[in-house]
Amino acid sequence: MGRMHSKGKGISKSALPYRRTPPSWLKTNPGEVVEQACKLARKGLYPSAIGVILRDQHGIPQVAHLTGSKILRMLKKNGLAPEIPEDLYMLIKKAVSVRKHLERFRKDKDAKFRLILIESRIHRVARYYKSVKALPPTFKYESATAASLVA
Repeated sequence: MGRMHSKGKGISKSALPYRRTPPSWLKTNPGEVVEQACKLARKGLYPSAIGVILRDQHGIPQVAHLTGSKILRMLKKNGLAPEIPEDLYMLIKKAVSVRKHLERFRKDKDAKFRLILIESRIHRVARYYKSVKALPPTFKYESATAASLVA
C-alpha cells in the first residue's frame, strides 16, 4: 500500500508472535495491568504511550494477549478514553507546531505546503471518525481553535 502524501510503498513492520497466550515467564496478573494502564491514563497519557511504558518499564510484551482486550478498550470501559482519537490528536498537534513555525518564518514555502497536506489529512481522518461515531457530528477542525484542542 502506498503512502498518502509521499512516494513510499514500504511494507516493513514488526511481527507479533503467533501464539496469543501470555508468555510463561510473565508473572503479572491482568487486574494489575488494567490498574496500571488506568493510572497512566489519569496522568494524561495516550494509549500508545501507555503501551510503550508497560512494555519498557514493566516488562509486559502485549497487553491484549494478557488482558484479553486492547488498551483503548480498557480505557473506554473505565471511562478514561481520550475525547478525540489519538491519531487525529497527533495530526492536530503537528499542524499547530507547523503553523507556529510559519508565524516566525513566513517565507518557508515548504512548511506552508506541508501544512496543507497535514490539514487535508486532518479533514480526512475527522470525516472517518464522524462516520464511525467516534467524534461528534458537530466536530470541525479550525486552525484558529486548534491550539486549544492540543493544549
